[in-house]
Amino acid sequence: MAKPVVAVVGRPNVGKSTLFNKLIGKRVSIVDDTPGVTRDRIYGDAEWCGRKMMLIDTGGIEHGTDDVILAGMRSQAELAIDMANVIIFVVDIKSGVTAADSDVAAMLQKSGKPVVLCVNKCDNIGDIPLDFYEFYNLGLGDPVAVSSVHGHGTGDLLDEVIKELPEEEEEEFESEIINVAVIGKPNAGKSSLVNAVTGEERSIVSDIAGTTRDAIDTLVENKFGKFNFTDTAGLRRKSKVEDKLEKYSVLRAKMAIERSDVCVIMLDGVDGFTEQDSKVAGLALEQGKACIIAVNKWDIVEKDGRTMDAYRKQLMKDFSFMSFAPIIFISAKTGQRLDRLFELIKYVHEQNTMRISTGKLNDILADATARVQPPSDKGKRLKIFYMTQASTKPPTFVCFCNKAELFHFSYQRYLENQIRSTFGLEGTPIRFVIRERGDK
Repeated sequence: MAKPVVAVVGRPNVGKSTLFNKLIGKRVSIVDDTPGVTRDRIYGDAEWCGRKMMLIDTGGIEHGTDDVILAGMRSQAELAIDMANVIIFVVDIKSGVTAADSDVAAMLQKSGKPVVLCVNKCDNIGDIPLDFYEFYNLGLGDPVAVSSVHGHGTGDLLDEVIKELPEEEEEEFESEIINVAVIGKPNAGKSSLVNAVTGEERSIVSDIAGTTRDAIDTLVENKFGKFNFTDTAGLRRKSKVEDKLEKYSVLRAKMAIERSDVCVIMLDGVDGFTEQDSKVAGLALEQGKACIIAVNKWDIVEKDGRTMDAYRKQLMKDFSFMSFAPIIFISAKTGQRLDRLFELIKYVHEQNTMRISTGKLNDILADATARVQPPSDKGKRLKIFYMTQASTKPPTFVCFCNKAELFHFSYQRYLENQIRSTFGLEGTPIRFVIRERGDK
């Protein structure tokens, strides 16, 4: 059975993200005094008294707004409420009961879901302030006094949540999940892709660059397998990142790359390749991740019978530093080639985790050195004694030789090409570790 879902909701700036981070035990949601920092639904696992649950942090609910982003935040919160088994409604003792709190309370009562009322920012130890009792007026039962900053009262809050959770059932066996980070510069269509593969509006989509701020996880299960898609904030040039919140977002995107198995590098098909695209791809390459270059918005690119081939050839030049990465032309809006994208994700993940026996590697090494002699310097020739695979993700090969400084980069590239021509290893970088005989 899937874990029960608990949604954390409330108006902006009442401390929902601070409480969310405290309950899951790590900083996943961005926390700042600026209202409207959290925009999408952020997921995290929590456990209390042996009961596991999935928490959802939501953007602040504001009624009657014309702002595109705020309206999107409200709809995201409403979706979270629909999905939730239990709702934690967070209010702020310092501002008391506001009209916005009453509106949210009315909305939650209509939902028919169990609601636990959390009165946040009760930071002082001792008697509960008299203002606390004002929150009984919301008609949601007994409030729980909490300090999300210090952690006071969070145990009492989770006790109340557990009382409302559905009965536990036996958990199903979880097969291997492939973690996929969707990365790229702003407005390339990353959130649209995640929404398309899940079939629901998980992330806010807007023409405003920088709408996505947090790295958002989405579990997708289909005929191709199980995938955890992470929608990340668009990565801009450092000189363009002035907003303090955006600096957090860039850090989150880099962390998402780090914990992913496969990176889908999204390009805007209309704008074409930019220098920033190569920098984004470089981040994935540094981490040794399996990579796919996905050219989005292909449905609106003006084309004829030769456009795709010409575009592909140009991209192979632009991404010459990662020529191993397959290129696919998609449309997140129309769903064009999304099935092929899933097949590619699965394929490059298999290549990234491939193991090659030492015997086969040394057969290739013998053949390669017979064809092209290793380099020499001042009468001393490089001798490669043997090669073995040390690890996967990415495939890493250790070469033992007589003198490491003679093992020129160009000869490493030659050996890499020989290995790729035999075993494929498409979509994954390859790393070499050079050791002199006797080195530990």
